[in-house]
Amino acid sequence: MTEGLSPRRLVSRCALSKARSAAERRTCGIVIGADTIVVDRGRILGKPDGAEDAARMLRGISGRTVKVLTAVAVVDIASGAVARGVETTFVTMRRLSRDEIRRYVRTGEPLDKAGAFGIQGKGAALVEKIRGDYENVVGLPLALLRRLLRRVGVFVRREGE
Repeated sequence: MTEGLSPRRLVSRCALSKARSAAERRTCGIVIGADTIVVDRGRILGKPDGAEDAARMLRGISGRTVKVLTAVAVVDIASGAVARGVETTFVTMRRLSRDEIRRYVRTGEPLDKAGAFGIQGKGAALVEKIRGDYENVVGLPLALLRRLLRRVGVFVRREGE
């Protein structure tokens, strides 16, 4: 089903699948689905299988720039309207020592994060720089979400607007 899909198409398909699945269990409203993946040299890095896998991923991305792709899908149950998009952010990791990786993995933080790092927590110390939307790396690109909501007729104002 997903074999041969580009990372962008795969993450988009996953977000839409989540939104549609939730929408099937409701009779009205707006449903939002999202999914995030990390891509390194064309390979998708999902959530690690455990501490050893997390350490392997971190060693692999040490000193490298990876792409964080978050897909968002919005479904308006009443009209059936669907809007979806993908945000891409480039994250450059510092060169990490084995000891830094071991200590970070021991915190447990990377075990439930795509690519084995979380920029909003202790993992922020592993990041050298980002190019793009910080909220995307955290997991929900709010500017993209607002644009998609507008496409299905929902207008969200920022505080102070």
